[in-house]
Amino acid sequence: MSKPFLVAGRCRVIAEVGQSHDGSLGTAHAFLDSIADAGADAVKFQTHIAQAESQPDEPWRVKFSPQDDSRFEYWKRMEFTPAQWRGLKEHADERGLFFLSSPFSEEAVDLLTDVGVAAWKVASGQITDLWMLERLAKTGWPVLFSTGMSPISEIDWAVSWAQHKGLDVAVMQCTSAYPSSFREVGLNVMTELAERLAVPVGLSDHSGKIYPSLAAAALGAQLLEVHVTFSRQSFGPDVPASITFEELRTLVEGVRATETMLSSPVDKDAMAAKMAEMRDLFMKSIVTRRDLVAGAVLHVEDLTTKKPARGVSAQRMHEVVGRTLRRGVRTGDFLQKEDIED
Repeated sequence: MSKPFLVAGRCRVIAEVGQSHDGSLGTAHAFLDSIADAGADAVKFQTHIAQAESQPDEPWRVKFSPQDDSRFEYWKRMEFTPAQWRGLKEHADERGLFFLSSPFSEEAVDLLTDVGVAAWKVASGQITDLWMLERLAKTGWPVLFSTGMSPISEIDWAVSWAQHKGLDVAVMQCTSAYPSSFREVGLNVMTELAERLAVPVGLSDHSGKIYPSLAAAALGAQLLEVHVTFSRQSFGPDVPASITFEELRTLVEGVRATETMLSSPVDKDAMAAKMAEMRDLFMKSIVTRRDLVAGAVLHVEDLTTKKPARGVSAQRMHEVVGRTLRRGVRTGDFLQKEDIED
């Protein structure tokens, strides 16, 4: 896609497939269609080349796959060929989606450079991989840093590095827990990073709910990334941290509504003026409870308030009490300004 990925005032919703395709190219394409149908801006994969990124004895974080004897074998099973990656990119283009995939090695950077990505999404564990970063910087494409395992000093370094390279850069607050609790989301970190770094910020969420992303959008996030799944009964390590496509559709609708609200400041006085007819219907005026003669002094028990607004405003009750009537009034009359002596 030729349009820019990072645009002021636009929150990009990124749907992360991760490893949920479980090595099936057909499933990967099905994810892509469902993401487009839900209205997200971008699809994001992960590009793993086992031999380039891992050692055969890499330990499991969680042993979730009974068919893979080692983590290395699992990464092998997740690999797609360059031609298959190009097919996914072409499919994304056809569906109007930005195509993203996080590289996990220099070789993956080379593969994705050939395929083409809208921006480089650098996963939390790759933020210090300077060899890989130097490789992707040569493209000049924007860089999006996830920060799930990084202290502030490391984030400062990464952003400074990207800016020194002349790259557009954005930072995403992230908590590397699958799923993460609401107490761990860290919306405060997102806003602090925006103030500290003066770059676009966003949230890469692993809560498995839409609420953190909606809250982040209301705080001005320009990027939201959520894992997606066809069903919470699906297989894979990312499922507990994922939302369904129905939830993704609701999230996108909420984000677009939030954008409209944030970009549409309201002049409260002008809005009240537009409501003049409605005010007349719903606001109250002062009404007499009994017949009163000219010269009578008004007491609280003589008066009440009723709709519609046809006379002296109910707001002026304390100004009216103790004043003298210029003319006689009947029960239920709306008190008028000219009825009262100055």
